[in-house]
Amino acid sequence: MAVRTTWKIAHSCGHEVTHNLSDRPADRRAGFARWLEGRDCTDCWKAARDLDTESKEAWIAAKRAEEQQVAAEWAEQFDMPPLDGPEKALAWGERSRHQLVTAAYSALVSEGTWDEADWAVLEDKIRTVDRAGWWIDQRDAEGSDLPELLDAATLDDTGTENPFR
Repeated sequence: MAVRTTWKIAHSCGHEVTHNLSDRPADRRAGFARWLEGRDCTDCWKAARDLDTESKEAWIAAKRAEEQQVAAEWAEQFDMPPLDGPEKALAWGERSRHQLVTAAYSALVSEGTWDEADWAVLEDKIRTVDRAGWWIDQRDAEGSDLPELLDAATLDDTGTENPFR
């Protein structure tokens, strides 16, 4: 006699659904069926998940605001110039610049062999790149790659202001 493959499950949400468990090993079907009984059906689970998007979006907005605040304070503390670009890219560019530059400091100075004098030279180069899109494009880069990335920056990425403050 073959082990059954379809199970009629009474989910915790109250819906009854017939599940085909043939894709599971025969000795694991009954246990999985019991587990399913303690869960909402797929439709109810999806509906609950979709309702939760508001709280997820609120959490993301709060996280972005916190990151933006930290990036703005950092830019002011280290005299970083404002970025240029489309309005909707400026905040993202500022956060990306902050994250990459702090990762670079960590990799090159804190954990690496650079001293503060080496970093000061790099910091002056950092100030010359003011295109928000450039920083966004580099958001996934390793901090230790920043010197090479700055060397590759073109005139389109740097501003016309005096970088020597």
